[in-house]
Amino acid sequence: MLHLKLFAVLMVCLLLWGQVHSSPIPELSSAKRRSRRMTPFWRGVSLRPIGASCRDDAECITRLCRKRHCSLSVAQE
Repeated sequence: MLHLKLFAVLMVCLLLWGQVHSSPIPELSSAKRRSRRMTPFWRGVSLRPIGASCRDDAECITRLCRKRHCSLSVAQE
């Protein structure tokens, strides 16, 4: 009976060890982030108006994101 308990504990340990070593590798850099993919419909519906906050040019209706806000002009100072 002792051998059976020892065998069960060993199997559980091996299963847990396998789970730890099969976990995904963490991403090396945040520069490899993929941009969101949207269908043309949702891209058109989700465009932001002038003055709204933005992260990149693709989010604005004018396609100009300056100082984290949608802009009308290319060079805004």
